[in-house]
Amino acid sequence: MPGVDLVRNPPGASDLVLLAHGGEEESLGNPHSWRPALLRMWPFAVAARSAAPGAAVGFMRYRYRGWNATAADRFDPPHPAARAVADPVVDLRAVLDQLPSVVRRVLLIGHSMGGRAVVAAGDHARVAGVLALAPWLPVGEPLVGLRAPVMFAHGADDTITDPAATMAYAARVRAAGTPVRTYLLAGEDHAMLHRSGDWNRLVADFIRSAQDSQELSGSQELPETNRGLQAATVGEIALARFRLPVRERFRVG
Repeated sequence: MPGVDLVRNPPGASDLVLLAHGGEEESLGNPHSWRPALLRMWPFAVAARSAAPGAAVGFMRYRYRGWNATAADRFDPPHPAARAVADPVVDLRAVLDQLPSVVRRVLLIGHSMGGRAVVAAGDHARVAGVLALAPWLPVGEPLVGLRAPVMFAHGADDTITDPAATMAYAARVRAAGTPVRTYLLAGEDHAMLHRSGDWNRLVADFIRSAQDSQELSGSQELPETNRGLQAATVGEIALARFRLPVRERFRVG
């Protein structure tokens, strides 16, 4: 069943930073805790803890690894209901619906397939901000009334998901009247392993903006302030994983 693995949950926390990892287009496999897609999100939990010390921080746990869209998602143009029936979106909306009543605001941060999921669920009443990192947003993805602040960030060298498609979707969001800020990271690819410090800074800045109800807008390249070896980022991920063990599990259904 879907749910949230909480790595931080201060007593009475009314804000939740919810991290949604990537996956596959089609798979009913078990999205177990040691998959690279989930592990890559762990340093963002550390960044969230620093940026919002009073907030709960957790990882979205899907039932399956895949997006697993119905035939509606393969229509040309896609059927408007497609976003609502993909497995990660169903799971994420179920979690948002059934979170404890003390949680009033949820900040959604997703990567790749998780980026597509947080966008699709970004109009939920509990959502107080959406950050999509290298999201998978196919041409014709239905527009959603995203709850601000909204931020999209993509590596310029990404060959798994398309940075141009992300910027095009962001432009549609702006045209529909929602402010959105976009960042392009030169020299970065889909795994976000080259400029880990810059990705962490983006996550922290987004969380602070959401907590302060700041409006985000504009498009820019993110100046490079941190570039390290991929092995160093892998070490950072491992350290974050062990520094922040799962303390509580919330399941729905």
